[in-house]
Amino acid sequence: MDRGYEELKAKLGIIWHDEGLLRQALTHGSYAYEHPGVTNNQRLEFLGDAVLELVISDYLYRTFPGKSEGELTRLRAAVVCESSLARVARELGLGEALFMGRGESQSGGRERPSILADAFEALLGAVFLDKGIEVAAEFALGKLKSVIEDVLHGRQERDYKTELQELLQKKSPENVSYVILKEEGPDHAKVFTAGVFYRGECLGRGEGRSKKEAEQRAAREALARISRQSR
Repeated sequence: MDRGYEELKAKLGIIWHDEGLLRQALTHGSYAYEHPGVTNNQRLEFLGDAVLELVISDYLYRTFPGKSEGELTRLRAAVVCESSLARVARELGLGEALFMGRGESQSGGRERPSILADAFEALLGAVFLDKGIEVAAEFALGKLKSVIEDVLHGRQERDYKTELQELLQKKSPENVSYVILKEEGPDHAKVFTAGVFYRGECLGRGEGRSKKEAEQRAAREALARISRQSR
């Protein structure tokens, strides 16, 4: 793990003012659980998520002046979705660099998409705090370049939430909403159950190791249900 950390630090090529931010970004909750007093990467993930949305929104807005709000929203959702971020995290080797609890590591946590995507967001949050928005934007766009190209050419993985929203809004302008129905397990190994609701009805449920994953699976179930009903 220390070797993975050092290799990642060298690959990033960033001269950190506060290298502790990098270590925090790579500290999964399971490691912090086993090492009381160590701070996990959840707060940095929260920050990085916001930075990423701003950076991608700004890039798409400036690059495609002819696209509508709906088109820009769909493109952004595909770029920042869990599978896209996990792909970039794998390319960087984030899984091998994570400080992770033994049990989580042994159960395949270093390859889990939700953990990898969260780690990338946390890393971006750390870059933002240490270097500012311009460097963070350059970092994010550089790492996501191939993802953005795939999205623009229709080669990205399916975003079930966006598909469901677009399908239902053809019938009514009412919004689809997602509710976390249940959380189980300790903080470092939670399992979330999400429900997707439309016009007061639960159309689907899904479980995942992150809220995003659970919501995507709920949307996938809803799409399958609607498809069956329309036959």
